[in-house]
Amino acid sequence: MSPSYDVIVIGLGGMGSAAAHHLSARGARVLGLEKFGPVHNRGSSHGGSRITRQSYFEDPAYVPLLLRAYELYEDVERATGREIATLCGGVMVGPPESRTVSGSLRSAVEWDLPHEMLDATEIRRRFPTLAPKDDEVALYEKKAGLVRPENMVAAHLQLATRQGAELHFEEPMVRWEPYRDGVRVHTAENTYTAGRLVICPGAWAPQLLRDLGVPFTIERQVMYWFQPKQGVRPFLPENHPIYIWEDADEVQVYGFPSIDGPDLGAKVAFFRKGVVCTPETIDRTVHEDEIQAMADHMSRCIPDLPGTFLKAATCMYSNTPDEHFVISRHPAHPESVTVACGFSGHGFKFVPVVGEILADLALTGTTEHPIGLFDPSRLAAAPA
Repeated sequence: MSPSYDVIVIGLGGMGSAAAHHLSARGARVLGLEKFGPVHNRGSSHGGSRITRQSYFEDPAYVPLLLRAYELYEDVERATGREIATLCGGVMVGPPESRTVSGSLRSAVEWDLPHEMLDATEIRRRFPTLAPKDDEVALYEKKAGLVRPENMVAAHLQLATRQGAELHFEEPMVRWEPYRDGVRVHTAENTYTAGRLVICPGAWAPQLLRDLGVPFTIERQVMYWFQPKQGVRPFLPENHPIYIWEDADEVQVYGFPSIDGPDLGAKVAFFRKGVVCTPETIDRTVHEDEIQAMADHMSRCIPDLPGTFLKAATCMYSNTPDEHFVISRHPAHPESVTVACGFSGHGFKFVPVVGEILADLALTGTTEHPIGLFDPSRLAAAPA
């Protein structure tokens, strides 16, 4: 007889690990299946740091979810002793009319979030590492900062295991099908049944959730670490904020303080300057021209940063056409299947609250969190 569970979670990266935690915390019998090992670097939940912020330029509708995510960061830290969030402050820099600045201000005003608007002179005074142009401004948010993706995934896996979840690594799902009042999931090793299925496929969404009809695009992205010319002291979290910086050509870069010791520099990356790929075809080699382009760009806004190139790493964005998430009961299988995907390069900060939402949807069919923006029907291709 096939082993049976209340819920099977497919994918144990950021979202899936959080779902396994929240489901098992509510007493569900949970099986988690992961294609790779625990806390792997083959998807989108690695690289040492991800920005977190509340003055959200993408849409004010995200702010309530962010407020809850911040509460859950603290819960996970207390429960596991792992460092999850460092709130070192952050600046959203660019021309006043840029999406980065104007959108952040819109969310801050709409939700009455603490913030300050800084002109170029004040940016330079407060943060001497930054060199904005005279016509650039910044929204400063004291509660912005970074979260550590590997620590968060490991913490959620730790909690799920502690709460009785059964987690299988290097056992990818081959296929699933409706079965009686639930689902049946096949792997190369076994067949499992459950009342509910939660699918968190990351960059594998185009293959595993083709029937959603959502035109996902997978993009290769590169993260870079440079040793600043004057060393890391000016770039420590007490001196240097996280930042998202949009120039007059609408090119965005983002970066972090130095958080990993004097020899590991500071991390920076382009935001949405990727190459379309698949998980099977992604080029994991970072090339000299890419490194030079990053260094050239940063030398104009943070002159001391691109002193010496240290290392680079690739990850993948799973984009939707409007860059908003997909979190929903599966429209073709609403009683048994829940999906979370298409996080479009800005999802990791939401990991703990997405886990909570997925547990709500899988166990009760609804959630009190505002997720109307994430309904896949907005993107599904119209029938021919």
